[in-house]
Amino acid sequence: MPITPEDKAREVIDNMLGKAGWHVCDLKDANISSHRGVVIRNFPLKTGHGFADYLFYIAGKAAGVIEANLGRQTLKEFQQFQSPQVLAT
Repeated sequence: MPITPEDKAREVIDNMLGKAGWHVCDLKDANISSHRGVVIRNFPLKTGHGFADYLFYIAGKAAGVIEANLGRQTLKEFQQFQSPQVLAT
């Protein structure tokens, strides 16, 4: 199967995050207490909100999000995405 532009972007982002000291993993492998800085790829949000491309945890607490498709969203959609209510519990 050919590598998509999204796959290539994820590879570059994963590499950059790793070099910056973040532990990057998939949800199934995630342990937010295993490292001081953990990044979970493709984190599922509450129904209707899709996935966060990268969810950051610092010392076991959610600290930020990278949404690689942000350029296609409006400011209002981004503000709604930032709301803690969209994180799956």
